[in-house]
Amino acid sequence: MLLRSTLLAALVLGATAAQANEAVIRKAIAERMPNAPKIDEVRPAAMPGLWELRIGNEIRYTDATGTYLLEGELIDLKAKRNLTEERVTQLNRVDFAALPFKDALMWKNGTGKRRIAVFADPNCGYCKRFEKGLQELKDVTVYTFLIPILGGDSAEKSKAIWCAKDGVGTWLNWMLKGEQPPKAPAACDDAAIERNLALSRKIHVNGTPAILLEDGNRIPGAVGAVELERRLQALGGGKS
Repeated sequence: MLLRSTLLAALVLGATAAQANEAVIRKAIAERMPNAPKIDEVRPAAMPGLWELRIGNEIRYTDATGTYLLEGELIDLKAKRNLTEERVTQLNRVDFAALPFKDALMWKNGTGKRRIAVFADPNCGYCKRFEKGLQELKDVTVYTFLIPILGGDSAEKSKAIWCAKDGVGTWLNWMLKGEQPPKAPAACDDAAIERNLALSRKIHVNGTPAILLEDGNRIPGAVGAVELERRLQALGGGKS
């Protein structure tokens, strides 16, 4: 009974100390960096004396008084682990099954048993390169969420593609062949594009292409067909 009470007291004291440190850190950084982005979370880092600051899905570090700010990666040399990278990967993980696939353009090759989701802008050169690489994969289903974030006529093109009679064909013809999509009809319901933009902000998609895998992890940027195939096989998708 005494041991249980002692442990409980220690946990309470630890939590209280952590809350006190968090308050000190938040106050200090707000005073010293009044224009800094909002800090979403403050918590102890793996390294003693170091505290983690989470800003969206980005990680910074500070001391217990909020006097110093560190930008960089925290490496566990003994375990040979990049702790910052692991934390960012955890933060970026999404529930693939919960994605609103009705708001995506979908095409597949072969059985389509291996699934990926891609956030793409029709004016993104890297997206076009990535789309060409996708055509080399077999037994894959691709869900493309249009997010016009590059300015120019990205919004107009996204609407034209989404509203086309054959949206998938129009998308592929534009991305692979440069064929301009037909003008969208005035009565077209393009609310899905706004929902995609809201979703991209929610899960911190800051550039295109952003590739989401079925295990919830993401690939931030275009990769070649060989690397994507390797990642898919690592998920147990087998050889294509």
